[in-house]
Amino acid sequence: MVVFLHLSDLHLGRSLNDFDLLEDQKYILDEVIRLAEQEKADAVLLAGDLYDRPIPPEGAVRLLDQFLSALAERRIKVFLISGNHDSDDRVHFGSSLFRNSGVYVEGVYRGKLEPVTIEDQYGPVNFYLLPFVKASQVRAYHPDAEIANYDDAVRTALEDAGMDTSVRNVLLAHQFVTDGGKDPDLGGSESSSTRNVGTIERISSHAFDGIDYVALGHIHSAQAIGRPEVRYAGSPLKYSLSEVDHKKTATLVTMGPKGKVDIKELPLTPMRDLRHIKGRLEQLLRPEHIADPEDYIYVTLTDETPIDNAMGILQQYYPRTVSIDYERDRQAVLEGDIVLPEDTKSFEQLITDFYHLIYGTDITDAEMALMQRAAKEAGILHETD
Repeated sequence: MVVFLHLSDLHLGRSLNDFDLLEDQKYILDEVIRLAEQEKADAVLLAGDLYDRPIPPEGAVRLLDQFLSALAERRIKVFLISGNHDSDDRVHFGSSLFRNSGVYVEGVYRGKLEPVTIEDQYGPVNFYLLPFVKASQVRAYHPDAEIANYDDAVRTALEDAGMDTSVRNVLLAHQFVTDGGKDPDLGGSESSSTRNVGTIERISSHAFDGIDYVALGHIHSAQAIGRPEVRYAGSPLKYSLSEVDHKKTATLVTMGPKGKVDIKELPLTPMRDLRHIKGRLEQLLRPEHIADPEDYIYVTLTDETPIDNAMGILQQYYPRTVSIDYERDRQAVLEGDIVLPEDTKSFEQLITDFYHLIYGTDITDAEMALMQRAAKEAGILHETD
């Protein structure tokens, strides 16, 4: 049997407001190493968004290096791809050299998916690595294919791989996958990409039919989409208030004979949790209500009037208080007393408003056409728009 851990969305280098999370991220990666040893994993799969931004801080790069080195020292193979938060070229750097240590990297789509194979008593398991890819990138390698959108692009890349479906195949991918038009459960910063102006377009889970296990990245909530073997691992840590109720896990996958895939969620316990507390300030500071003060805390105050230096007061008791809001403000939004910016504007409306704000004049038709073309190349607009 081939056993592996599936993870994604490490977002190394991320912070919560002014709080650097590198120490927390090192702690959780050490937990992953422990689990990999405990479960006798043959490999660890990292399905994109290794870093939180294209140019990561030095500490984040060093932490990933330490993590990969620790796995290689234990002869645990690593399969990793770039995500939409990563710089594909930076992730891909050194990939040829890394292969000698059992670390297989695909940061850049190169027109052809070449499998890496692990053998067991049932035969080969082929691992295919598809980094985050735009329709324009696939079209450049397959000019004769009909590629109108992301779904077409991924299908073309997979068809060209020529997978032998009589043996076991595993795919790593970092895309926004839906099932019959139904979106996955969202959480974290990636939920914003489902709006009209976003960075990732939808792909049907049926694009992966015939593949024994699909290790997805991009969505921070662990879940299957379409069928149990097409799965988001979710992020290993909570990275936003929308994730406060998540139970973070690593996905343990055991590949038995063809047609038998066992999937388990292994809990990941953080160094510090992320929590949301609510109440009047005086109540929250009572000794009997203070628990786990080192956690990262989002606070909703129910006091009727704003309190001077509420953040400073709270941080004396909860030093990692991330942000504060007031219940009365939330209620005002619900009752319509506060007018929120419209988030359903078209791309053209957003660009027009932005252009007028910056330059104080209307954008010309030629300039709009240029912006639309650039946005489609960047994957911000549907290719059919």
